[in-house]
Amino acid sequence: MKLTHLTTIAVIFVCTTIAWWLLGGVITQRTAHVGYQTGDDVSGRWGPPLLQKHPVARFTSSNGSRVVLQPAKSDVKVQLTYQPVKMGLLWHRTYGVKFEGAYTFTNTTAITQTLSIDFDLPAGNTLLDKIRFSLGEGASARRSVAAPQEGVITDTVQLAPGESIPINVSYECRGMDFWRYAFADASRIRDFTLSMNTNFTDVNFPISSPTDRMPTEKGMELIWKYEDAISAPGIGMEMPRELNAGPVAAQISFYAPLSLLLFFVVIIITATSRGVSLHPVNYFFLAAGCFAFPLLFSYMLDVVPVHLSFVIAAASSLLLVCGYLRAAAGEFLFRVAVVAQTAYMVLFSYSFFFKGLTGLTLTVGGIVTLGVLMALTAKVDWSQKLGAVSPRLA
Repeated sequence: MKLTHLTTIAVIFVCTTIAWWLLGGVITQRTAHVGYQTGDDVSGRWGPPLLQKHPVARFTSSNGSRVVLQPAKSDVKVQLTYQPVKMGLLWHRTYGVKFEGAYTFTNTTAITQTLSIDFDLPAGNTLLDKIRFSLGEGASARRSVAAPQEGVITDTVQLAPGESIPINVSYECRGMDFWRYAFADASRIRDFTLSMNTNFTDVNFPISSPTDRMPTEKGMELIWKYEDAISAPGIGMEMPRELNAGPVAAQISFYAPLSLLLFFVVIIITATSRGVSLHPVNYFFLAAGCFAFPLLFSYMLDVVPVHLSFVIAAASSLLLVCGYLRAAAGEFLFRVAVVAQTAYMVLFSYSFFFKGLTGLTLTVGGIVTLGVLMALTAKVDWSQKLGAVSPRLA
């Protein structure tokens, strides 16, 4: 193979790479635009990421200072129902939450105190339904009718020395991406339990891990317990990651040149060692057939499910490339092309559907390719082959 032919093939490869990168940029911009438009729409209907703060009570001491009092006991129950919403090429990780909190406040001073109990509601454009805030229990319980002021429900109660009062809070609302429960900085948390039930098993804890977990019929039950903790870490749950077709299509397009490079190397070495002459024009059509895969995949996503789009695009590209090689170079190179394109284009691209597998797939594929080519060409007299083989010019 002459140096001029290799240079021409290199130019074809570079031009195809630029085209793929331009396609990836277009897909990224299109996905970001759709995400920006639909993100605000979904957040407006479902609500933002939700943060629930631990309640506190305040009273004025004998010297006139304000004292913050933490609950003596807390029993919180949270039910998260994951309900993702798809708009355009993106899945939005929306969910519903049912919150129930049972707190006990105790007057630990030696005199009667008037406690002002504050309960922060989740902030943002959040629709809260079935809100209940009650003080006391049994016949003496009363439901608070205090209206939230700046997102905080506040009510007062008078407690004798050592007297306790239970507070019960419950509501339902919806949010997206993650749910969090936070404590005041450096606060001392006693006898705290939070039990969370989910309808999914792909759990991710961005803040702290639960002290106990167990599978349920529909998901997981997770429990956090703090007996007597200072600076207790908050609690959070991130919603499961969905497969977003737009970013996957962009990644496939950006990394496709690596697949084409390996494919070209295999075809060039195999053709040269077997004495098969391929013109640079042949490589142009091979590159075009490979380019058709990400192009067709990215524009089918709007109307066809992601996995079906991938299968159709991959099959079309295989038919174009391998069918062309069979007609141009014969049966042996056709079989090599089927294996090579399936490994480098199809399987490598499919690895983007699985987080963390792309680099490993590429590394293993490169090493296996090197080993196979070394074994097949170990006894080839390259000086003879490179001097004898020249493309047929039509």
